[in-house]
Amino acid sequence: MSTTATYTYNKPFKLENGKKLRKVEIAYQTYGKLNAKKDNVIWACHALTANADVLDWWKGLFGNNDLFNPEEHFIICANVLGSHYGSTNPLSINPATGLPYYLAFPDLTIRDMVAAHQLLAAHLGISSIKVLIGGSLGGQQALEWSISDAKSIENLILVASNAVHSPWGIAFNESQRLAISTDRTFYAQLPEGGLKGLKTARSIALLSYRTYEAYSSTQLESVNDKTGSFRAASYQNYQGEKLCKRFNAYSYWYLTKAMDSHNVGRGRNSVLDALALVKANTLVIGIENDVLFPLSEQEFLGKNIPGAEFKSISSAYGHDGFLIETDTLTRIIGNFLKETINKKIIKLHKTA
Repeated sequence: MSTTATYTYNKPFKLENGKKLRKVEIAYQTYGKLNAKKDNVIWACHALTANADVLDWWKGLFGNNDLFNPEEHFIICANVLGSHYGSTNPLSINPATGLPYYLAFPDLTIRDMVAAHQLLAAHLGISSIKVLIGGSLGGQQALEWSISDAKSIENLILVASNAVHSPWGIAFNESQRLAISTDRTFYAQLPEGGLKGLKTARSIALLSYRTYEAYSSTQLESVNDKTGSFRAASYQNYQGEKLCKRFNAYSYWYLTKAMDSHNVGRGRNSVLDALALVKANTLVIGIENDVLFPLSEQEFLGKNIPGAEFKSISSAYGHDGFLIETDTLTRIIGNFLKETINKKIIKLHKTA
C-alpha cells in the first residue's frame, strides 16, 4: 500500500533565521502499513534534487524485494522545504503578493527542513523511528534530526554525508549559483527563469558527483581521430538538459544554500558537543573516492558519534555511489541492523 499526500501546516512556520512562512505544505509518500506498536517506521531523507518517491530513486535498497520493503516496514519520505516536488518552495504562491515567491523566498537551513519533517511526523502520529536514513544532503537532515530529537530515533544510518558542510562543498555550490546568476532570465520572475544557468550548474555539480575513473570508463572515445563532438561533452549537456526538464533554478539556488548552512555545532558549543547528543545506534558509511564528501568526513562522524560503527565502500562512481552501490549497502546495513537486534536481545536477557 502506498500513499502520496500533502500535509498543510496552517500556522506560521518560524525559520531558523527568524523569518516566517505563513503556512507550509509538505509533500510526502508512504509505503506499507504502520503496525499496532508503531515501531516499524523507516524514514528516508532525500538528497538535493530527489523527491519523496524513495522506491524510485533508491531502488535496490528500497522496494518490494529489497532490504527496506513495504511488506515489513512503514516507509516514509518527505519532500524537503524549498524543493520542486510539492513542498513549499520559491514557485509557491506568496500570500503577501498573490504571486510566486521567486527570489523573495526566505533562506532555509537544514534545521528548517528537519523541523518541517518533525511536524509531519507529529501529524502522522509517529513518535519513534526505527531507522532514519539519508545520503548526502539527506544524511545532513538525518543527523540534525538525531541531535534535535535524539530520543525518537532508534537507528541512524548516514551515507556519504558530514557534520559540517566543507569550504570545498560550499565552493562547488557557490560556483553553481554563479552560473545560475549569469542567466538574466533568473531575475525575470518567470517559472522557467534561469534554466540555461541551471544547465551549467548541473554540469559543474556532476564533476563533484563522479570521478576521473567513472568518466574514463563511460565517456572514453573509441576512436583516435576525433577533434570535437566528444562523448564527455555530450554527456554534460544531456545531464544539464535532463535536470532542467524536471527542476527549477530557484529551488536549486535555495537548496544549495541550505546545504551550505549545515553545521551541527551552531548554537551547541561545538561540533563535538553536538555529535555527543546522538543517542541512536549509528552506522556511518563513506565512499573511498568521494570527491564532494571525502571519506575523512565520515570517519570523523564515526569517531565522534557515541558508539557509532564506521564502514567504507569502494565505488567507481564516487559520491553517486550512495545511490548506485545498493547491493553493498544492503549487505552492510542489513548486517548492522541484525547485530543491533541481537545486542538488544542480549541486553534484555541480562536485565531480566
